[in-house]
Amino acid sequence: MRWALVKVCVAVTAMVVVAFAVPLGLVIREMARDRAFSNAERQAAAVAPALSITTDRDQLERVVASAGSDAGLAVHIPASGGTSAVDLGRQRATDTDIAAIRRLGRASTTEVSGGSALLQPVALSSGEIAVVEVYVPEAEVSNGVGLAWAVLAGVGAVLVVGSVAVADRLGVRMVRPARRLVEGARELGEGKLGARVPEEGPAELRLAAVAFNSMADQVVQLMANERELAADLSHRLRTPLTVLRLNAASLGDGPAAEQTRAAVAQLEREVDTIIRTAREAKPQTALPGPGAGCDAAEVVRERMAFWSALAEDEGRKVRLAGVERPVRIPVARADLAAALDALLGNVFRHTPEGTAFAVDVHNGDDAVIVLVSDAGPGITDPEAAMARGRGSGNEGSTGLGLDIVRRLAESTGGDVRIGSSVLGGTEIRIWLQLTDRPPTRRGHRGRGTPRRRGTAART
Repeated sequence: MRWALVKVCVAVTAMVVVAFAVPLGLVIREMARDRAFSNAERQAAAVAPALSITTDRDQLERVVASAGSDAGLAVHIPASGGTSAVDLGRQRATDTDIAAIRRLGRASTTEVSGGSALLQPVALSSGEIAVVEVYVPEAEVSNGVGLAWAVLAGVGAVLVVGSVAVADRLGVRMVRPARRLVEGARELGEGKLGARVPEEGPAELRLAAVAFNSMADQVVQLMANERELAADLSHRLRTPLTVLRLNAASLGDGPAAEQTRAAVAQLEREVDTIIRTAREAKPQTALPGPGAGCDAAEVVRERMAFWSALAEDEGRKVRLAGVERPVRIPVARADLAAALDALLGNVFRHTPEGTAFAVDVHNGDDAVIVLVSDAGPGITDPEAAMARGRGSGNEGSTGLGLDIVRRLAESTGGDVRIGSSVLGGTEIRIWLQLTDRPPTRRGHRGRGTPRRRGTAART
């Protein structure tokens, strides 16, 4: 589109330049010719009064000399009565041309060697017709024409170059929004839901950009609704299933109890399959903008209040710290709640009843750290546990618990580490970056290489 517009502008400008410059050049050439012959007519007119008074050769020579150009001025007086013909100056016109002027009685021009000659008839007192010949060189006829044509050509070239520059800028103004629209559509097709197009350029492209951004916003909203439904499914089903499993474990022995426990296990597997199907291949979304996020302290208090009832039933000691003051983080409230529920659900699933656990929130200058620790047996292979979250889950484990937490941390530029807690079990550290700087590795318990102890695995 850009080069097509440039070519059109070049063609149109060239046509305009030719249409105006060629006639103007011809007019300039004609004006130069008229100027040269006007000067010749003035010279002839300067001699005519003297011819009407006298035909004396000496006097006429003085008049011709006073006219200013004796080299190009000639006077031809015919013989009359007893006087002979008089010819002053250099004759360039033929005798036939001079005789024709005497016969016609009007001025005329004729081509001569090296230029043209103006032949002006003048009536003498004797009734005869004298002819004043003024030589006009070709150089005088074309004087200034070449320079004028060169100026016209330069102006035409400047106009063409200027039209190319203007067309190029207009083309860029039209093409850049179109390219951005194409790039935005490609990014959206690749799953980058944060892709947006600046609403600039011509009116049509601005409307297209507005429509594209509106469509992208609706897609993001639909994906957010889908994620909320998946998270709600996790909250509504996994938590009651954990309670059912714990209650089924207390039924003792017997066929009915075994059938109940088997049914609960089968239901857990089916729920895990549904959750994995809903969450796999999650598209990339945009980072939260200024002002987005939530209060981590408030979310932690809310989720701990939810899990405290079950902890009290199982005789678990719970410790909560660092939530006395607001702690802003650049993640959505629902995402943080889903991550906490996943970690706390793992504590109840993979540690015996009565095992204590704790949640600590540390607010730093460039990051917020959320620590979930317990006094259970720990994780045998932390790397394998993290790998399950990337799609290598096995029977009885979806791997989505740690995957939810990992995605949450990585969305801010942070990370997740598994280590040993002061309670003797596992400590999972969620590093949530607050700035664009990479996470600083300041010392903290559980941030080093995780110790391998116990046989439990986390999902």
